[in-house]
Amino acid sequence: MSNYAILLDLERCLGCSACVVSCQAGNELDAEQHYISIREEIRGEGMALEGTFLHERCYHCADAACVAVCPTGALYKQDGLTALNVDACSGCGYCVEACPYNIPKLVNGRAAKCTGCTDLIAAGEEPYCVQTCPSQALMIGERDEMLARANCLIACDDSASRVSHVYGTDQYGGLGLLTVMRYPPESVGLPQNPAPIAQPIKLWQNVVQPASAGLSGLALAATAGAFIIARRNHRRELEEITQAPQNPETQPEAQVDPS
Repeated sequence: MSNYAILLDLERCLGCSACVVSCQAGNELDAEQHYISIREEIRGEGMALEGTFLHERCYHCADAACVAVCPTGALYKQDGLTALNVDACSGCGYCVEACPYNIPKLVNGRAAKCTGCTDLIAAGEEPYCVQTCPSQALMIGERDEMLARANCLIACDDSASRVSHVYGTDQYGGLGLLTVMRYPPESVGLPQNPAPIAQPIKLWQNVVQPASAGLSGLALAATAGAFIIARRNHRRELEEITQAPQNPETQPEAQVDPS
């Protein structure tokens, strides 16, 4: 089985949005919908300003929280990428809340995100974005090969004053989107050491989700409802803890159990 990854070299990106347009056209998205967005980032002060174009798109986590919480199997891993079967989506929104990068959206009651064009790859073609990138900032291939190419780009960088990074080497089990950047990931909002997937999500993936596979639709809905109620209760407890008064004198007296 193949393990693909998309390589994005931000040094080569022109900000032309050809990838955005081709992705939108190829996937027949509405005019206001897109799986890729690009924004310009300016860093530095005075005469030492530096700009780059940042891409917001699915990172294709190997350990994908969206796949872990999807109750219908609409989100799944294929050849290293995170695919989506929209027809199987129930619109529950779990993936939207679970994704650490805030990528999936609900559009017309269904999940929407980059699928890595797994259908094109299966047919021996490249994703729409890779096909149309005029500067070869985007490439796709076996992940080991793309990682080696990314490290080569950094090693061949003739600017010793810049600190280069390959983002995606091991975050969430290794990302299927490897991004070469010439600045610390944290400076553009990408955590170098992101928080691990929450335990409730792991519980859902390892216990509830497999147990629900053979249940009827009604039982599955009940199981999903129990999960979301538990999640909301957990959030409420966290809010109460963070909002509780810090002065011990203001704390209510502990209740003694008469038993």
